[in-house]
Amino acid sequence: MNFTYRDYRALIGLLRDNGYAFSSYVNYPGTGKCVILRHDIDYSLEQAVKLARLEKELGVRSTYFVLLSSDFYNPASSSSYRNLHELLDLGHNIGLHFDETAYDYDRFGIDYYIRKEARILSDLIDVNISSFSLHRPNRFTIETQIRIPGLINSYGEEFFIGFKYLSDSRRHWREPVEEIIQKGEYEKLHILTHAFWYHEEDRELSATVREFIRSASREREGTLKDNITDLEKILLEAGENE
Repeated sequence: MNFTYRDYRALIGLLRDNGYAFSSYVNYPGTGKCVILRHDIDYSLEQAVKLARLEKELGVRSTYFVLLSSDFYNPASSSSYRNLHELLDLGHNIGLHFDETAYDYDRFGIDYYIRKEARILSDLIDVNISSFSLHRPNRFTIETQIRIPGLINSYGEEFFIGFKYLSDSRRHWREPVEEIIQKGEYEKLHILTHAFWYHEEDRELSATVREFIRSASREREGTLKDNITDLEKILLEAGENE
């Protein structure tokens, strides 16, 4: 499967053709043959919104997990607020993407920080956060089976073992996702995709990463223009003095 919007459309169509109902972490009981679509937003909210719009066109809903401790986007910024609310307006759910390496646990346990971040994200977007996913979790953390009242763990045994879990992490499907769907061997599928990897045309991994690095420069310049008067003049003067 290539990492294009065309191929993602085909994936959704394949799920439909093989009788899978699109469900959530909450409403899947009683649906029989079903699939939960999940997206971890590791790098770009803008890319997440593009995929969310496509899913809206296709009539499916999924859950987007937001990384509060990201070095690549700020969930509290005005642009992020607009993007997050567009995800909600498109009918999707938002959960917390939690980075376990962000904290020193000598004083408080991991449960404390997950609850804390869930409250912060909830306050930021004025929506109750009821689920979380772990960012690049180690095996021990997964096997610990974190249970927090009021929060659904997407890596919990119910969804990680009870469902057939498929992921495109690091832009690589570790199992033949299309073949698994077509065979229909599993009644319940839990599919994780990362919107960051998907584009109109298929790209090499290196090309996607390089373009993201270049886009960061353009975005920072645009933000500076909104905050510094005569930025172009300043940059021109700086160039002349080099």
